[in-house]
Amino acid sequence: MNKLITGMLLASSFLASAAEPEFTSKQLQQVEQLRQSASNSDLSYQLLESLTTEVGPRLPGTENDKKAVAWAQAKFKELGFDKVWLEEATFPEWRRFSENGKILTPSEQPLHLTALGHSVSTPKEGITGEVVLFETLDELIAAPKNSLKGKIAYINYRMNRHIDGNGYGPAVRARSTGSVEAAKKGATGYMMRSVSTAHHRFAHTGGSHYKDGVTKIPNVTIANPDADQIARLIALDKKVTVNINVQTEDRGQGRGYNVIGQFNGTQNPEQYVLIGGHLDSWDLGTGALDDGAGVALTMAAAKHISEIKRPKRSVRVVLFAAEELGLWGAKAYFKQHAKELNNIVAAAESDFGADVVYGFESNVSAESLPVVRAIAKELSALNVEYIAKNGARGGPDLIPLRNTEGAAIFDLHQDGTDYFDYHHTADDTLDKVDPEKLKQNTAAYAVFAFMAADAKTTIKPKPVKK
Repeated sequence: MNKLITGMLLASSFLASAAEPEFTSKQLQQVEQLRQSASNSDLSYQLLESLTTEVGPRLPGTENDKKAVAWAQAKFKELGFDKVWLEEATFPEWRRFSENGKILTPSEQPLHLTALGHSVSTPKEGITGEVVLFETLDELIAAPKNSLKGKIAYINYRMNRHIDGNGYGPAVRARSTGSVEAAKKGATGYMMRSVSTAHHRFAHTGGSHYKDGVTKIPNVTIANPDADQIARLIALDKKVTVNINVQTEDRGQGRGYNVIGQFNGTQNPEQYVLIGGHLDSWDLGTGALDDGAGVALTMAAAKHISEIKRPKRSVRVVLFAAEELGLWGAKAYFKQHAKELNNIVAAAESDFGADVVYGFESNVSAESLPVVRAIAKELSALNVEYIAKNGARGGPDLIPLRNTEGAAIFDLHQDGTDYFDYHHTADDTLDKVDPEKLKQNTAAYAVFAFMAADAKTTIKPKPVKK
């Protein structure tokens, strides 16, 4: 009988424990305070204005990139972060000096273009050649060997507009490897329609790659209206000849820094929630959307948390270096911290502009889902919908984490309907950021990071499939 009673008491105790909420009523009151504080504060916009005005564009390795590192260090300290430090990252440094283009035949007219990252220079006089149009990268790959000798290959693929930006992946294939495929066919230059949903006459830059053993040829994108013009001319059976002139330089190995600020946790400071963005930007605009907004709003979110309550676990903001040239800061960070990845209890990166957060998604173990659902409930007050697929992939700088067992990854999905109108262009400037939408982003990141850091249960990642 005593054994039976003992067993019943243990079972009752277990069920009561299992039914205990992840957050107390006091914690939820703090969440409400935090949400209100972040939603009514201009801090994130002030930080973004400062970065884009006082520093401006931040191409990795440039003087402005170094100024951005100093700016971030100073701001972290000014905001009262407990720890502020730098971690080195190296990357292949590249510069853009000048660029212009012309349609020469059938009639002369300007061609609005920009060099892709790592593009080689043309000769001083540029390169001139007949344009051969392909609708897709696959069409170019299928072209006969040497069929483009002395010509300029052009891919006309148009990116589709979606709220989640899912048209980017198919379009960016041509940017990454198009020049390699063109060179294999004998082309002297490579040109592509911008990876863009815009109608303005700004060309969109971005990263590109060469391949050992394949001739490096100049590599440019053209603005969408210019792409339409070339397509119309070719459709009229006109021979289209263009001149492309870009002056660039590969400068060997460059050195930059991830800038890191942390508010220490009160019970398990070695464990932390990682939020952040990338500090660098392309050189055409001032990097307000990509990714000044992510930098500013995550810094501000952490500051707002510190003003309400220090959570059990630390909140760490990582501003990654040299993302635009190939995720070099992220690679360095996760390599340096490889032995302690299990200390990252949750990770999310803001790198998709500054429009509203509309969805919240996790990638966690089944045992962690009650915490996720509790966070989602609090985010609903910010009109953020819970996406229950549990398949979050994280921002670009979290790619090194995806195939590890080190951390649970989260997405705070932003509305990207218009993001690729400005992405990687001279038009990526502060006036494109709505301060009210930036506040909503800041509040969403603050609520997420605080609750993940202060939950009763430590969030765990899904086991990696072997």
